[in-house]
Amino acid sequence: MLIAGGLLSGCNSASNLATPDVTNATAAGFVDMKPGSEEEFMLNVGRRVYFDQGSSTISDEAQMTIVRQADWLKANKKWLVKIQGHADDPGSEAANKTLSTKRADAVLNALVAKGVDRKRLWTKGYGIERPVTDCDDITCKSQNRRVVVNLREEFDDSAPGR
Repeated sequence: MLIAGGLLSGCNSASNLATPDVTNATAAGFVDMKPGSEEEFMLNVGRRVYFDQGSSTISDEAQMTIVRQADWLKANKKWLVKIQGHADDPGSEAANKTLSTKRADAVLNALVAKGVDRKRLWTKGYGIERPVTDCDDITCKSQNRRVVVNLREEFDDSAPGR
């Protein structure tokens, strides 16, 4: 009994210790997030746009993300943008490469329509080369049907005419 009482009193005193509130703590790696930084873009704007199976049509939900991206890119003109298309749809590898390119082009055209300078943007379709997930479940596979808007400080080899 004495031992149990000692353990319980120890628990009571431990519960009196302050527990740090980490709910709204900055994510690891993003400690020094500055306005106009890549971290700000990723966390506050979002860099992924998702598509329906077999489609390169931008949904209403995706359009809201593109509006946020365009507003941020117009305010932060130092960034170049590589728009990477991906697919995980039925069909051949060639068909998925074509679809991923169409998805990337659709996002590029939407950003330009919202006022982002086309000279800062380029696309690359990866098809099924870079899946986020590898699974058969439809909700899982749908994560691979995406475009990722990546910020760059300079053009890479995939940028046309560079």
